Amino acid sequence: MPAHWDALRDWQSADPLDGISAFLRSCERWQGWADDRPLNPRAEWAGTVGDWRAACAAAMLAGSDAASRRAALEAAFQPIRITAIAEDETVEPADTGLLTGYYEPFVEVRERADSEFSQPLRRRPDDLVTVDLGRFDETLAGRRLVGRVEGGELVFYRDRDEIERQDRGDVIAWGRPIDVFFLQIQGSGRLVYPDGHQERAAFAAHNGLPYRSIGRELIRRGELERHAASKQGIERWLNANGPEATAELFAVNPRYVFFQTQPLTDPDLGPAGSAGLPLTPMASIAVDTSHHAHGVPIWLTADLPELDTWSGLVVAQDSGGAINGAIRGDFFWGWGSDAERRAGTTRAQASWYVLLPTAVAQRIIDATPPA
Repeated sequence: MPAHWDALRDWQSADPLDGISAFLRSCERWQGWADDRPLNPRAEWAGTVGDWRAACAAAMLAGSDAASRRAALEAAFQPIRITAIAEDETVEPADTGLLTGYYEPFVEVRERADSEFSQPLRRRPDDLVTVDLGRFDETLAGRRLVGRVEGGELVFYRDRDEIERQDRGDVIAWGRPIDVFFLQIQGSGRLVYPDGHQERAAFAAHNGLPYRSIGRELIRRGELERHAASKQGIERWLNANGPEATAELFAVNPRYVFFQTQPLTDPDLGPAGSAGLPLTPMASIAVDTSHHAHGVPIWLTADLPELDTWSGLVVAQDSGGAINGAIRGDFFWGWGSDAERRAGTTRAQASWYVLLPTAVAQRIIDATPPA
């Protein structure tokens, strides 16, 4: 539903500079797109690229101080409150949704395996096939199948155990098993070699099998209480229980992530999200692209670690296998120890207001039946 700017918590005192910078990266990407191209065919409410041209121009001329930046956004955008409607019509729509956090880890690696650095980071195997279903049926745009060809048919790709046993994918480097597992969960990281050289391990592909949370598994087994199942709590359990228990627990999650290496040309920029753009700390968010379009700015309010009730402008620039639902998000904290600590303990309820060009918002308002 439409909302006045005063409904956005802390808007009048905010400086949306980082969010505008992230949004402008999306605008740059759209420059080569046709005006009639949808931002996301699965989220038609977001409109077409042409609908966003004027909003991009307004953001580019937003001014040099916080007040003028807010004024520029107020002139070009209309806030729309996002709620989650339950399948059961007797249940009230949810006003808030789960927000977790992620970060870009620093991972110590070696060029050769040893007793400590024994887990490989692998490149995408040659036999892994990704099928863009939208090329066959427009109604399936944005959906993909991952597998391998066997006997002329596409079948499921190998699970975590099979990939390791069959040595699928060339080895980039070797890391500690726990570090590499969490790197796969984060999707990218900065590899640090003994001589201090760094390069980025960027997401290349996954094996198409579902993600299973080892934290939830430890809770199910009674090994951890729910409040203790943060990244830090899980790591403590793994270190206390040894390599055999660690390997057995990792096998619970069949999803396996493959990487590609990239030079770390600008250490002040994050890895590329699924939108193909560098992520901005505390201004980029992963969303469910069956509900949202990449590039859309969102005013987010949540109780975040060490920040109490935080509000700020973020941009949908990533997605993830565990991010499902209209108000389910994953907040990018950045890199380094502070980002790691906060990401590992982020589990909050967040309210969402998408900021839409006024014409796009008006179409939604006109199509919404009166309450």
